[in-house]
Amino acid sequence: MPLDKQRADAIASRRSVHVRRTAFTDAPCPVARSLDQIGDWWSLLIIRDALEGVRRFSEFQKHLGLARNILSARLAKLVSHGILRLQPASDGSAYQEYALTEKGESLRLVMYALHQWGGDFLFPQDEEPPPLVEKNTGERVARLEMTLADGRVLRPSEVTVLKPEPANGS
Repeated sequence: MPLDKQRADAIASRRSVHVRRTAFTDAPCPVARSLDQIGDWWSLLIIRDALEGVRRFSEFQKHLGLARNILSARLAKLVSHGILRLQPASDGSAYQEYALTEKGESLRLVMYALHQWGGDFLFPQDEEPPPLVEKNTGERVARLEMTLADGRVLRPSEVTVLKPEPANGS
């Protein structure tokens, strides 16, 4: 068999294999449960765009350059998880648009934490990442930090997750 044919057959067989994704809906870890709903890059980019005011399918497609079937599946998943909702278009047209729910809007802090992390570690020193600013004044937003109730700033290494005690009889 010619090498090109072997390579094409190998690629086709890899594409036909369906990898089952593990569901984390009942995982004891909040991070795992979160990833179950928003854990792929397209979903996060859709949420990012929705936070910036993108509402219509065609706008998401234009911003992301994503195939219609993939975009449709990701939007449907975000709607089914209560992160986005479909509503009549705000311009009164026959179209529908996607709006963030309270659950979706609350991801803003998560997205800004990712923005801050990406700016810290994924840009060369000669490239300035876009800053986070207050909408009305353009004033730069302070860095996100973890603090105690008394206001003391904590280093990430000073924070841990309190693991629940195992249930009796385990």
